[in-house]
Amino acid sequence: MVVNFSEDQMEVVSKQRGQAESPAGARAKSHVPSSRGSALTRTVTLLLIVIVVAIVVIWGISSRRAANAQLSQETRDLAIPTVSVTHPKLGAPQQEIVIPGDMQPFEDAPIFARTSGYLKKWYVDIGATVKEGQLLAEIDSPEVDQQLEQARADLETAQANSKLAEVTATRYKDLLKTESVAQQDVDNATGNYDARRTAEVSAQANVKRLQEMQAFEKVYAPFAGMITARNTDIGQLIESGSSGGTARELFHIAAMNPLRVYVNVPQFDSPEIKPGLQAELVLTEFPGKRFKGSVVRSSGAIDNTSRTLLTEVDVENSSHLLKPGGYVEVHLKLPSPVNTFTLPVNTTIFKAEGLQVAVVKDGKTIKLIPVTPGRDFGTEIEIVAGLKGDESVVLNPSDSLNDGATVQVVADKAAPAQVKP
Repeated sequence: MVVNFSEDQMEVVSKQRGQAESPAGARAKSHVPSSRGSALTRTVTLLLIVIVVAIVVIWGISSRRAANAQLSQETRDLAIPTVSVTHPKLGAPQQEIVIPGDMQPFEDAPIFARTSGYLKKWYVDIGATVKEGQLLAEIDSPEVDQQLEQARADLETAQANSKLAEVTATRYKDLLKTESVAQQDVDNATGNYDARRTAEVSAQANVKRLQEMQAFEKVYAPFAGMITARNTDIGQLIESGSSGGTARELFHIAAMNPLRVYVNVPQFDSPEIKPGLQAELVLTEFPGKRFKGSVVRSSGAIDNTSRTLLTEVDVENSSHLLKPGGYVEVHLKLPSPVNTFTLPVNTTIFKAEGLQVAVVKDGKTIKLIPVTPGRDFGTEIEIVAGLKGDESVVLNPSDSLNDGATVQVVADKAAPAQVKP
């Protein structure tokens, strides 16, 4: 059956159909854009994942290459020796050396008896200060007194004989003028007189000798000083040694002011030792105190055993604080004839060519330089030749270091402090 609709009815039907299909059509239309968004999201996510993986891979490869490069560099660096360096310290224009010394009295003498006998009395004991010519002791020598009496009697006899011989010779000479006696008799008389005269002179000398020996009964101080020893006492037998006995020292005297200090200066410093050179003396019993002295003389010759120059330093000792025989440290300030440097002892290398030091040139190359050592200060050594002062000297160099070797400087030590002698 065919139904004919008018145009108005067709329009109404079309509107109703359009309203019935609008929700489904809307849902269909909205479904198409949502599918497109999900695809885009998946694409972006995948792209990001690829980028991240690429970055991770590239970073891993770069890290490994950097690690390999660093390892290679470290290997090359370890193959190069590393050293520490220091710089020479310029020595002072005036060097002080310390030498052990031996204090001795300016004058020192043992006192013996000049005559034999028994000690009658002594007047001074150890530690006593005496003047020149002061009486120290008296000796009783009766044998000398008896010998003197006998010698005086012999002198009187010789004088009488000499006088008689002189008278006789004079008479014979007068008689010869009248030819009353022979010339022979005159000669005999004259010769007898000469002999008697000689005997008289001998007797006089013997008397004088015994008088002097009698004067030796008194013992005097030969110079001003201090009695450091007394080896006798009252009543002891005194032997002078003139009669064959063993002489014994009675006293010992020492001049205390000034004192002589003897030091042995090393041969290296001996050219600077001259009279007038000032010195300072240090003793352990006087901490913090220094005694002034000066060089007065030297032996002028090097001892071939010790290779030193014997030098005398005089020091004033009016207060008697310093004791002869004591040990003392003598500080001598010597002008340095050349520019010297000091280096730590652990910078030196001992080889067949002699003493050397390793110097870094241009910051990386080793150069071995021969040097001449001076004094040894213990932890440091003096270099008198071979250095200019601007070198970088290797500390604790190994024996394997040779000229031209490449090194790496890891530290530049400050210049060592100068050691005071």
